[in-house]
Amino acid sequence: MNALVALCHFCELHGPRTLFCTEALHPPSPSSQPGVPAAGDRDGEREGEGLTMRANSSATQRGEMCEGCRSLPASHPGFVSIDDETGIRFLSHQHPRQPQLFSVVRQACVRSLSCEVNGDVCPGREGPIFFGDEQHGFVFSHTFFIKDSLARGFQRWYSIVMVAMDRIYLINSWPFLLRHLKLTIQSLQSTALKVFDSEQGVCPQRAVRMNTVFSPAVFPHQRSGNAARSLTSLTQHPNLWASLHCSFSWLLKACGSRLTEKLLEGAPTEDTLVLIERQTEQEEEMSCWGGAEGGASKQQHQSGGELGLSFLCDDSKLHELPGPKFRSLRHLRQVLGVAEFRQLAWHVLMGNQIVWRGADLSLTQSAFKVLKSLLPVGCVRCVPFSDQYEEAYKCNFLGLSPDVPIPAHVSSSEFSLLVDVSTEKNCHLLTCGEDDITSGHQFVISSASTQPTDRGPTLLNKLEVALSNENLSVDVVSHCLLCLKEEWMNKVKVLFKFSKVDGRERDDTQKVLALLGATGSGEEDNVRLLKFWMTGLSKTYKSHLMTAVRGGERSPSQ
Repeated sequence: MNALVALCHFCELHGPRTLFCTEALHPPSPSSQPGVPAAGDRDGEREGEGLTMRANSSATQRGEMCEGCRSLPASHPGFVSIDDETGIRFLSHQHPRQPQLFSVVRQACVRSLSCEVNGDVCPGREGPIFFGDEQHGFVFSHTFFIKDSLARGFQRWYSIVMVAMDRIYLINSWPFLLRHLKLTIQSLQSTALKVFDSEQGVCPQRAVRMNTVFSPAVFPHQRSGNAARSLTSLTQHPNLWASLHCSFSWLLKACGSRLTEKLLEGAPTEDTLVLIERQTEQEEEMSCWGGAEGGASKQQHQSGGELGLSFLCDDSKLHELPGPKFRSLRHLRQVLGVAEFRQLAWHVLMGNQIVWRGADLSLTQSAFKVLKSLLPVGCVRCVPFSDQYEEAYKCNFLGLSPDVPIPAHVSSSEFSLLVDVSTEKNCHLLTCGEDDITSGHQFVISSASTQPTDRGPTLLNKLEVALSNENLSVDVVSHCLLCLKEEWMNKVKVLFKFSKVDGRERDDTQKVLALLGATGSGEEDNVRLLKFWMTGLSKTYKSHLMTAVRGGERSPSQ
């Protein structure tokens, strides 16, 4: 990530100052000419020599720095860390090594500690803020106070800033940066608080100041005597700057690797948008749990059913499970039979709950994997295995142990389908083989639904034509199904816009259904499919539609 992290301090004598800065130097590109040093290796610098103070090494500037403004002496080589995977060097010193960066960091330091920026944004002047422009870069800043028994108000003002030219990247990294910078700040504050309490116990400064005679003539001298306390003195941390170097280096590396760019051919599909939204929700939940450790401890207390509430259902690890597996929809159709497969696929497309009860976990998960391909991602709620029944509003794919009873209201419901799988006792993996499912298992499909499944929906009719055509390979059938899903997802978008957003009458909606080709044979099934698939639309698409409608309503009056 092309960014820079700096620790800033407001000195009572010299104003805002940069205390410590960490930047990343990328290795030279392969297109670099041989014999020409890269930007990070010019001026005869070697990796072990660290940094030199470029823009502020004059004697005048050094004379203007007190102990509170200084972190490392000018003779200190700084800190260097090298990422073995990428070859990136993370370099830390008091100021950036490049003169052009010095002015950028200086401006970010001044604005992060100014009342103009913080007064209206952060109540109490502590907390995160964002500012910047295209010319000087964009800044994520977190201001905070450190306790000091000798300071005015018994505290000193600091900030940690991250400067980058990519505004979108920095904004998207806000939750991540806030979470980890808070950990660093809390560590500094807690360490300084211990030192503060210790000093106050020896000599309470509040009583000393109350008994001191105030004189305007000697006030500046009194202030200058208390202003030169460094952060090392306030925390009594012997390896403070080395520790901050490690924290800032890790932050730059982790922030740069957590978000990656992906090339999309055309507009993202609804499945892609839903997956992105679910990933964002999971990251927010992890943040609420208090990081990875809190998330791991919470997951340990979740039931097996709750752990399975995801679209993937551990499909990536399915090949690791021993036992027979369904390879494709065509394979599932061959094993169950044509009539039984159509009944099962019909219930899936209508949004009814599929309860798969059997002892073979690999068989259950492989069946769910191929059946989920019939639906958009947003319509899938899967619990691959549970030791108790889960209601239909929680999941439409439910895997159960053979001994789990089915409630009476589920067995008599027309909105559920039960698949009971029994395994023959004399069938073992070595004798029957992983692909020989029919010889070792018996499937019984039952449902209280009395509706005919041989009329529609149209999508299922077309899919069965492709599955029955042996001249079409499995990959061709998969692409055919993908095209059918996209076609009907577009019809869902039109119907949602027409009926839900615009609020048209029933007669007008019927005309739209006829225009979409959803009427005629199997019309009832087509309408049920469209209504069920509406629930799988992404929040991004729905929000975009509502925003466009509101904008259209306001435009005539404007």
